[in-house]
Amino acid sequence: MRRAWVFVALLPGATLAQEGAQDAPPVPLHAPVPVVEMMAAAHWVVQLVSLILGLGLFAVVTILIFKLGELWLAGHRLRMSLAAVAGAGTLEEAGQRLGGRRCVGAGMARAAVDEFSLSFQMVAQAGSAGVKERVRARLERIAGGASARLRRGTGVLATVAATAPFIGLFGTVWGIMSSFLAISAEGTTNLAVVAPGIAEALLVTGFGLVAAIPAVVVYNWVQRRIAALRQGMADMAVALEVLLSRDLDRRAAR
Repeated sequence: MRRAWVFVALLPGATLAQEGAQDAPPVPLHAPVPVVEMMAAAHWVVQLVSLILGLGLFAVVTILIFKLGELWLAGHRLRMSLAAVAGAGTLEEAGQRLGGRRCVGAGMARAAVDEFSLSFQMVAQAGSAGVKERVRARLERIAGGASARLRRGTGVLATVAATAPFIGLFGTVWGIMSSFLAISAEGTTNLAVVAPGIAEALLVTGFGLVAAIPAVVVYNWVQRRIAALRQGMADMAVALEVLLSRDLDRRAAR
């Protein structure tokens, strides 16, 4: 093996080849991708697709920042309201504790107190079943409205998550089609002719995934948080109905 290496080294031009290889700059294994330059030189259709995907990603990030504050604040206020109702002995006391607050829990408490006050004179003759049904209906209405407000923006997340891969696929098809058109125009399959269109296609595919994956993650997180808040609102409704039933029994026992 050593003799073979010496023989190759003594061949004419071997020394020059080795010196040239040593003088040549090393080729980087992971060269940076010139995204801006590629987009500037891309076809206008590819640029339009990339712009749409960029707007979708911007919308996802904006909704995420907004939902982080909105859902945290809603959960904090709901926990405080539940704690206040849990320490109240009567429905009126619960309404007084939550009177100055602006949250779904306070709205539910005020609705229950108002309905009980309006039905107070009729309980003796009509019974307590009607007031309980009306309070339950008003509480469900308030909880449903709060849930609908919390779901604002989730439609955009779902749309981006569902359509971004297909929009990127459209850009991919266009880039590959451009490569075939370049082959037809040049009459050669040289890599310099095919590479730009394929590079554009792969770049737009990556843009589609970059927009779709965060949209799916944020959508699922928002849905889980809304489900947890709806459970908290259901607990709030139960706590208020328990206080209402206790007040009605206390009135009947007099």
